[in-house]
Amino acid sequence: MKTISHSSRRKFLGASGLVFAASALGGAASLFGKEEEKKSEEVSPPEDLMREHGVLKRILLVYGEALRRMDANEDLPPEPLADSAKIIREFVEDYHEKLEENFLFPRFKKAGKLVDLVDVLLQQHQAGRRLTDITLHLATNQALKNVDDRRKLADSMRQFIRMYSPHEAREDTVLFPAFRGIVSAHEFDSLGEDFEKKEDELFGDDGFFKVVDRVAVIEKKLGIYELAQFTPKV
Repeated sequence: MKTISHSSRRKFLGASGLVFAASALGGAASLFGKEEEKKSEEVSPPEDLMREHGVLKRILLVYGEALRRMDANEDLPPEPLADSAKIIREFVEDYHEKLEENFLFPRFKKAGKLVDLVDVLLQQHQAGRRLTDITLHLATNQALKNVDDRRKLADSMRQFIRMYSPHEAREDTVLFPAFRGIVSAHEFDSLGEDFEKKEDELFGDDGFFKVVDRVAVIEKKLGIYELAQFTPKV
């Protein structure tokens, strides 16, 4: 029987150890890579709120198109307006703004930061809900045919656009960028998870993208979906 020398055994064990170590390192690298990939897919609280502002911006464009048609006495079906106001109520006011009111505004007040801005933003949330009530009530065929109701509907949309354009711009450029500085890193990450859970609870998996799809359907009905149509001929 062939014997294995101590030298050969050491070489064998050494090689085996290298293979095992390489395998372990490879597995750890794979797990680390997956963890990093997962982290890269996570959306931070400010980023989450900012992309939700994108939904609001697109609804403001729908309102703008509705006003253009009303001013030009062009055909305006009530369904796109009613559907837009429902998205504002369900996604913007009852979800997005509630996140701001429950999780951001109190923390800014506790920290004594941007308190005056937070007070104005909260007042505008309340005013926006009153305007949405009007739009929801008057986004009907009957109201569009009535001169007074048509004027009230147009006024509510104009006021909504006028208020929310600077409102969301101020949040995106002042409030949200300052948020990381008033909470710990752990709290910051935890809030991102809380936001995601609330979104899934209210709108299902990929809730944000489902809402974006709803907006796209409205835009197509009004003929304002294709981005290229807004490029100036210069």
